[in-house]
Amino acid sequence: MNSISAHPGGERPDKPWLATYPAIVPAELPALEYESLAELLEESCVRYADRIAFSSMGKTLTYRQLESQTRKIAAWLQASSLQKGDRVAVMMPNVLQNPIAVYGILRAGLVVVNVNPLYTPRELEHQLRDSGAKAIFVLENFAHTVQQVLDHTDVRHVVVTSLGEMLGAKGLIVNLLVRKVKKLVPAWSIPRHKTFKQVLGEGDGATLKPSGLVGSDIAFLQYTGGTTGIAKGAVLTHKNLLSNKLQLELWLKSAFEKRQRPDVLNFLCALPLYHIFALTVNSLMGMSLGAHNILVANPRDIPALVREFSKSNVHVFPGLNTLFNALMNNPDFAKVDFSSLVISLGGGMAVQRPVAERWLTITGSHITEGYGLSETSPVATANRFDSPEFTGSIGLPISSTDLDIRNEDDASLPLGEIGEICIRGPQVMAGYWNKPEETARAMTPDGYFRTGDMGFMDARGYTKIVDRKKDMILVSGFNVYPNEIEEVAAMHPGILEAAAVGVADGHSGEAVKLFVVRKDPDLTEADVKAHCVANLTNYKRPRFIEFRTELPKSPVGKILRKDLRT
Repeated sequence: MNSISAHPGGERPDKPWLATYPAIVPAELPALEYESLAELLEESCVRYADRIAFSSMGKTLTYRQLESQTRKIAAWLQASSLQKGDRVAVMMPNVLQNPIAVYGILRAGLVVVNVNPLYTPRELEHQLRDSGAKAIFVLENFAHTVQQVLDHTDVRHVVVTSLGEMLGAKGLIVNLLVRKVKKLVPAWSIPRHKTFKQVLGEGDGATLKPSGLVGSDIAFLQYTGGTTGIAKGAVLTHKNLLSNKLQLELWLKSAFEKRQRPDVLNFLCALPLYHIFALTVNSLMGMSLGAHNILVANPRDIPALVREFSKSNVHVFPGLNTLFNALMNNPDFAKVDFSSLVISLGGGMAVQRPVAERWLTITGSHITEGYGLSETSPVATANRFDSPEFTGSIGLPISSTDLDIRNEDDASLPLGEIGEICIRGPQVMAGYWNKPEETARAMTPDGYFRTGDMGFMDARGYTKIVDRKKDMILVSGFNVYPNEIEEVAAMHPGILEAAAVGVADGHSGEAVKLFVVRKDPDLTEADVKAHCVANLTNYKRPRFIEFRTELPKSPVGKILRKDLRT
């Protein structure tokens, strides 16, 4: 039975969700065990030294090896004149070098700037300039993008790695295949760059100095879009991420109330580690639990992902609605033995009921849907981990998290009434990097983050999203902001005006549709799409182009996107 229904008229009791909590989940977090993510890593690497922390393409990395490798990276960074709080970008898919670089940066007392490897030069330049990054770790497949923008940034240290660099003898074959056969590495030239192994070698001879990190220090700048269309960095502190990691651990315990917990948990990490969902749920929670994270570099290769599922005894699988759907549409997926699968976590976008029901039928594991944003580290709410019920909601606020539904006047609304979902908790960001005005707009005076999503809460404390206050488009779990698409379109000399909206898409949830008024009468759909390919990463590119003689506008001349969506 669907637990979500409106209850108009009633005042909201204080924290109605607590009565619906699993019995073993506390309402409030205990004191944090660690002061920083670096301390978490160091403690886990001692506690779980002989366990496998990460594996990729058949190569494993134990917690002991992870400690050694991250120490070398951290020592090299400190020896390269980087000071506590300096920003370092990481532009890699899910390969072993990714967590080694990320945790090395954190151990050095520096700030990680996660970068989507598929970014265009325009997108990358903005993020590097805005963050003030002084170094970057990049997979060679994307080094040509870095090369194009380097002179316009503060980046002084470039570390380039290859897909096979950490894979031993097998890596030679992998690199040959990637470079020569598949031709996936465009030509690049970055003078004075270093390879990953060079950095590890130089770091081996350097001393790692104590970083003196505290909970309020910045750990990550996690870039997200904005209503202005300009990507901005959500400032996530060590305390933010340690809190969210602990919140998730407490909820995960309830998943093992009715079955024995394995000695070592296997997490299948198909979502990109540069995305906040995989960063916290896979990497940070996995690290804390001594889990084994199986890294998948290319989740779009569904047959390969099915094979990984088949051989890995997966216990925990975070995914998106689109990924769940793609897996089930592969004929070999139903042949997998799912007896080890304890929980599948759905986030990034709404999980559709037919997908959840089919997943349960095929795997015997229910999809537990949660909700969050980059600004909330990311998880703010979740459905019960111990229940097979698919509620069609975003669930309950997790431990130490308050959720309030508010109107335009910032007043709390009764149960059942629709308003903006606002979140308060230890996982809520410190603000936006160097953007005090944006921070002030996003936060209420009493410390709630305005999510921009509209919804209502029922009597049991479950919240249902019904609409968006913002015009954001959600493509396969990634936020796409119309202003950015329109700004890029306006750069084309043949376009007079443009407006972007989201349209329903069976594969990605939503897709971008761009309405264009021509300045050049000979402008074609192919021209517009080629321009977008050059300036926007894949998920932001308009799938559909529609030419119009004019766009609907308000009396003051503002383009009315809502009229284009109808």
